[in-house]
Amino acid sequence: MLKQISLPTTDEYAPFYADYIQRAQKRDDRYGALADQIDDLHSALAPLADIQARFKSGPAEWSIKEVIGHLNDVERVFSYRLLRISRNDATPLSGFEQEDYVREAGFDNYSLDDLLAEFEYLRRANIIAIQQLSAEAIDRRGTASGMTVSARAIICMMIGHVDHHMASLHEKYLPNV
Repeated sequence: MLKQISLPTTDEYAPFYADYIQRAQKRDDRYGALADQIDDLHSALAPLADIQARFKSGPAEWSIKEVIGHLNDVERVFSYRLLRISRNDATPLSGFEQEDYVREAGFDNYSLDDLLAEFEYLRRANIIAIQQLSAEAIDRRGTASGMTVSARAIICMMIGHVDHHMASLHEKYLPNV
């Protein structure tokens, strides 16, 4: 059973993900951070009314609901990559276009409660799966979006991705709703 998640080396992820890895590095307990982020997201956003959750920080920006929906999409994509790579599947994994996913999803039509619950369920399932990974599985590498990535890096990217968007929500969105 995995107790601590070490940081990946720079050859375990694409440079694009360096910010997410650095954000995960700031967490002393990366395994605990996975669970803490469920509460962080819920505490920050659950009190919002539906109209507030549709707020956009700019005309070309996503709404708060779209940000949460995006977090859910990426949680799914990262967990699928983690599954495949940790199971020693060497098949290269394609990338995805986040703007297309958000545009096609219609997240503003979802209830805020459903979006938050979805994140919680996805993340809790991922925590259970991550707990069971062996050290060998954590060290495995594969290819996603044409770049080498390790299972360990994907876990850190999951943490850093949520931290990145939580920072944006706290800086650009929540002060204005």
